Amino acid sequence: MASDPVKRHWTVEEYLAYEEETGVKHEYLDGDIFAMSGGSGDHALITMNCGIEIGSQIRGSNCKAYSSDLKIKISNNRYVYPDLSVVCGETQYADDNNSILLNPIMVVEVISPSSASYDRLQKSEYYRSLPSLQIYLILEQDKPFAQLWSRREDGWLLQDFSGLDATLPLTAIDCTLPLSEVYRGVELS
Repeated sequence: MASDPVKRHWTVEEYLAYEEETGVKHEYLDGDIFAMSGGSGDHALITMNCGIEIGSQIRGSNCKAYSSDLKIKISNNRYVYPDLSVVCGETQYADDNNSILLNPIMVVEVISPSSASYDRLQKSEYYRSLPSLQIYLILEQDKPFAQLWSRREDGWLLQDFSGLDATLPLTAIDCTLPLSEVYRGVELS
């Protein structure tokens, strides 16, 4: 993620207007905007595979999966784009255009070397601050590896899953996620 050189400090209103005007996605963090870089083929395939697997399992339930086109409002001064989000029940939006999600139950990030630290640390804290969030899933791009954050009554549980034989329990949305399906078609090193 690179800071946008056009302007150094943005109001939320300026940020939202700029995105609407340009159609270019940016994350907004405390007055700074960061252009969302394009992903690799593996990133796109892993995201799509994950969406297909989760989407097929939640079909017919009260849950819906959303692509990376929908941003999430973390707070009044933070807006981010996950690779995939899931809402169960009524979807709540912060805007009339239905482009800013308020109540994800699950978010997924497929990390790259340039975003790994941000997604694992800072962005993880942002997501886990959302009262609605029950699952934060981080997927590696270059190997079948996942970190699964699950909300429990006593706090957050972090579990690591490795290898194509691993299956993740996504209890909050009543699904399981086999890494063999997530990484289907991906050429792994």
